[in-house]
Order: sequence, then C-alpha cells, then structure tokens
Amino acid sequence: MRTPDLTRSIPSQSGALAWRAPSATQILRWALPSLHRLGDRLLLRALALFATRHIVAIHGLEHIRPALDPFILVANHSTRREAILVPALLFLHRGGRIVHFIADWNFQLIPGVGFIYSRAEVVTVTRKSARPRFLNALKPLYGQRRSTIERARALLAAGRSIGAFPEGSVNRNATQLLRGRRGAARLSLEMGIPVIPLGIRFPGVDPAQPVPRKAPMELHIGAPLRPPGAAGEVATTNEVGAWHSVIMTEIAQLSGRTWQGAAKEADP
Repeated sequence: MRTPDLTRSIPSQSGALAWRAPSATQILRWALPSLHRLGDRLLLRALALFATRHIVAIHGLEHIRPALDPFILVANHSTRREAILVPALLFLHRGGRIVHFIADWNFQLIPGVGFIYSRAEVVTVTRKSARPRFLNALKPLYGQRRSTIERARALLAAGRSIGAFPEGSVNRNATQLLRGRRGAARLSLEMGIPVIPLGIRFPGVDPAQPVPRKAPMELHIGAPLRPPGAAGEVATTNEVGAWHSVIMTEIAQLSGRTWQGAAKEADP
C-alpha cells in the first residue's frame, strides 16, 4: 500500500511545502510496515486521528526518515499533550517506526497513558515527584536498574532513534525556553549521533500570555546538527555545555522563542 503524499500544502519559510493533516480515510489506510501487531497499528491510527485535530502543520519531515536513524530528536515542551500527539504523527510518517522518547514516569499514572507509553517503548525517567505526593509510593514500580543515559546509549548503539524534551519540564512561557538539561548534548558528542531540532510553535497565541493548554500547534523540524569532534571520547563539561547551547539556540529559533541559558544543569 502506498503511503499518502504528505507535502501537499503550506509553503514554509524556506519555500518548501509542508505537511497538512491527511483525511481520516488516508490515516486509516496508511502503510505501517514497521508495526507488525494489529493492535499497535490500530492504536497509532487512533492517536494520529486525534493528533490531527491539534497539529495543523509540520515542516521538515524529510529530516526524520527511518533511513536517517539513529538520531536524537529534541523539542521544546509547552503542554502535556505534546508527549502523546507529536510522537503519534511522527511515527505515522515513519511508517510506524518508533522514536524512543524519554518521558517522566508520573505521566504513566494518567489512565491509558501507561499503556501508550509501553507500546511506544518509552524510556522512563523517575527523577521527578508525583502530585499528589502519596502517588510517589508507586515510583519503585517504574524504576530501572540501568540509568536513563545507559538505556539511551543502548538504543542508539542498536541503530534506534531517541527523542527528548531537554527543557525537562512543561514550559508555558510563549517567548523564552528554559535552560534545559544536557543529556542529549552529551549523548550526541560521545556517540557521534546527529541531533534533530524540533520547534513547536503555537500560531496566533498572545506572546504576553502563557501558552493555552489546547492551542493549535505547528511543528518545525530542522536539519541535522552534527556534533564536532570524534565519537567515543568522553566529552568535557565545557564541550557538553557549548554543544547544548548550539542545540537549545536552534530549538529556540525553530519555535520562535529565545534561549539565554548558560547555567549548569545536571545530566539526566
């Protein structure tokens, strides 16, 4: 079955055509060669149908083709919806091939999200506390023997791509990014893996106000950022910080925001 043409609509700033939401019929017929289970195909199509109600355009889909794996996809993070909706449409475009997103454990306490995360093979992080606090009694159920970095390294070494929201928290500021965490920069440098920056924009939102939780989104995927230096070497703190600055500055530009962070942040 042929995959429907995605580049059929909106001119981007570069002059290239951008993706516009396909019809429900197209999504239901979409070829998903990387998903072998009927349940997974049905789940992805259902999520994609829902996502097209919130994501109005995507620019730069050519940068995340499965043939370009492995890469590290990094995006700004303004609403909780993004953790479900953005991967759904990206996976659809990739024929069902997963990008393993790094996500906080407490999202899995939301009914249904835990199941979606398990099928998407999310890399769970247990750093944060849940709200209300009594839910933290469940945190040991989501713990892993290997650290987040170790699990991410293993996936990249196996030729799989990973995704992260390096701000580390939902940031509803419409004009400025958080300083962010440096784990993606370290992985990229030490493994020689390119970073794919993704800016999530909210057209029509008043920049003087917090981003509304249900505002329509546009995704702007940038060209690969290839790390300097040789892979396999342990990166210094200064090297990681400099590469993190490059990454965050690119996300800021793609998302229509600014980034002024330079302070140290702990690696995940």
